[in-house]
Amino acid sequence: MSDLQATLTKEPNGSLTVTGYESLKYNFHYTSPVFDVANKKLAEIYEKWGRVLIVIDTIVHPIYQSTIETYFKHYGIPITWKVVAGGELNKTMDTMLEIVDAMDSFGIVRTEPTLVIGGGLVTDVAGYACASYRRTSNFIRIPTTLIGLIDASVSIKVAVNHRKLKNRLGAYHAPLHTFLDFSFLRTLPVGQIRNGFAELIKIASVGDKPVWELLVKHGKELVETGFGHKDGGESVKAPGLEVCHRGIETMLQLESPNLHEIGLDRVIAFGHTWSPTLELTPRIPLRHGHAITIDMAYSITLAHSRGLINDVQRDEWFHLISSVGLSMDHEAFDEQLIEAATEAIKKTRDGKQRFAVPDGEFGKCLFLNDVPLSELKSILKVHKDFVKSRYGSGDGLEAYVDAGDLGADPEKYAAKGQPKDTADSLKRNGIEGVKVKTAAVAAGAVPIDGTGHVVNGMTATRVAA
Repeated sequence: MSDLQATLTKEPNGSLTVTGYESLKYNFHYTSPVFDVANKKLAEIYEKWGRVLIVIDTIVHPIYQSTIETYFKHYGIPITWKVVAGGELNKTMDTMLEIVDAMDSFGIVRTEPTLVIGGGLVTDVAGYACASYRRTSNFIRIPTTLIGLIDASVSIKVAVNHRKLKNRLGAYHAPLHTFLDFSFLRTLPVGQIRNGFAELIKIASVGDKPVWELLVKHGKELVETGFGHKDGGESVKAPGLEVCHRGIETMLQLESPNLHEIGLDRVIAFGHTWSPTLELTPRIPLRHGHAITIDMAYSITLAHSRGLINDVQRDEWFHLISSVGLSMDHEAFDEQLIEAATEAIKKTRDGKQRFAVPDGEFGKCLFLNDVPLSELKSILKVHKDFVKSRYGSGDGLEAYVDAGDLGADPEKYAAKGQPKDTADSLKRNGIEGVKVKTAAVAAGAVPIDGTGHVVNGMTATRVAA
């Protein structure tokens, strides 16, 4: 919950200035299984209200409906369900307004929290509904996917897509509580666990060396056994929990000082430079985890070429990616995409590249701002040659979205020729480096030298493990 308090000052010239500071507090609870009647924490929150509105998606609802109903019935708390369609195509204002209507019908009280259960998509959309309803209302989230547990749950960002633009409308709105229950991984398909594993690789590569070492040692078994929660996974359950707990804490340490993303040198942007464009470029979109590992793999090749990591470190990184079945290259990842995606991402980075790469060892991060297009293209060739010589095509397992991810049959979606933010469309829409740079300089966001050129070169920002 947040509280914004402000004071009024009358200036000597008669103008008025309001200065305010926001106090913010929200909690994370490791509770497993969260819907075991022996675990009272969640029920205690809703006992004072004597009811609960649950927003859940169509994938999770049939799997856990009975368990959830048994839990709340035990405590005498009636449930009102709002089941929403899952998938990226349903991450829309229409879905958000459905949730708002459900809150209205339920008669939600101003401080009464809506309970949101599901993957990162439903927590994003429902969180945005709660941020908007009466300008702000409370919610509690229970993520059920690996990405939701170790990535989306850590952020206070909530959003919907708009006009084919990902997360274009949103807010910063923290839940009262987040309940983290890794037993949900027992029913999560391996392809989705692999998808989320990519985010742990991201965190470990540039933010947490001990997590990196655990991933190298146990990665394949963690993916195959749902971090020890599926049959036969008992031997990796303890390291799996350590990986997840440390990963979450590292994410919070990195993000908490910058919750509203005012600072643009963001360690967790590793893997998120070219992937936003790449993810939607193929005929059927790539899963997010596969798109970011291709981005990270290319960044690792760049770091290696700059002498920031050695041969042994590079080979260790690629071996881990290969062993867990994640992608490291794609035919659509070409020079045109590199150029267009670089210019597009600079719009959100105030005209600078801010390429996050490992710095000397895994767990440390350096931001590059001095990489010319010619070098990016030459590194791309080096990257593709290396991958082909060691790993063939570089394709991962189950790399493309399924109906659950998308919210529609992927083949039917592809057959319609849906408009996407591909390299071609970005250029057609006028996303050009010179325009981005000019706008950023005009806004005072990018320092310039005496000749009017943007001051570039590597930033001094390094984040130690």
